[in-house]
Amino acid sequence: MEKSNTTNMNNRDVDATIASINQNITLENNQDSITKRFLYAALFFGVVTFLPFVGIEMFEQVFALTLIGIWLGISSLIIAWMFNKRSQKLQSLITGESLLASWQLESRQKEAYVKYLFEYEQGKNKAIFTIMVIMFVLIFGIFIAVIDEAQLAMFLSMIGFISFLSLFAFGMPYYYRRTNRNGDGKILIGAKYAYINGYFHNWDFPLSGLSKIKTIKEPFYGIYLVYYYTDRTLRNTREIMIPANADIELEEVIAKMQEANPKTKKRKRK
Repeated sequence: MEKSNTTNMNNRDVDATIASINQNITLENNQDSITKRFLYAALFFGVVTFLPFVGIEMFEQVFALTLIGIWLGISSLIIAWMFNKRSQKLQSLITGESLLASWQLESRQKEAYVKYLFEYEQGKNKAIFTIMVIMFVLIFGIFIAVIDEAQLAMFLSMIGFISFLSLFAFGMPYYYRRTNRNGDGKILIGAKYAYINGYFHNWDFPLSGLSKIKTIKEPFYGIYLVYYYTDRTLRNTREIMIPANADIELEEVIAKMQEANPKTKKRKRK
């Protein structure tokens, strides 16, 4: 009987802790809205599927619409299901069920984080843009040198492709910087999920996992982690920097994440 009473008291303590966390976390589950959009899309394509059969003259016997509607409808349902699963996982962080730690970024920490992401994205895009420009010049250059006709058209096409690519390469970092600055600054850490300033990451699906985790001091104090996932392009990795306030004890958080992800490696950055 005494053991049972102790267990009940421990359960009440856990419930009280979760209730306390819930009072502090006021976060809208942004995965819900994506799920709803794709459910609406599935409904729309469901209607498109039956248009050739409802007697509307302009759509009558246009059975290609049925095939397109079925394919896009099923695709929308699959995506809605995927984001609904992500929504449930994020909700488990919001409610405290799967939460290990949470904090609100200070303005200084958030600005350092946004600056790091902006500079990283700029550097990565410049490298990709340079490689792509070299490829375009070589490919189009060969055609321009070999084919006598339409050399001007080929040259203008090359300039057009490069201009279009440069718009994304140099414009997107500014777009992401604005998006990150408008983020809520909330950090929610779970053993296999993380919500960072408006973006949700998870590494709990098949053929995925957390491969590395450590504390960092530069470019800001926080957590550095690497997770991997497998898709049609085989295994891919994703590096994430998670900024933390100076008063957050990260070693305990990392230890709990390691326990839940036994394949991870932990190293301190020098």
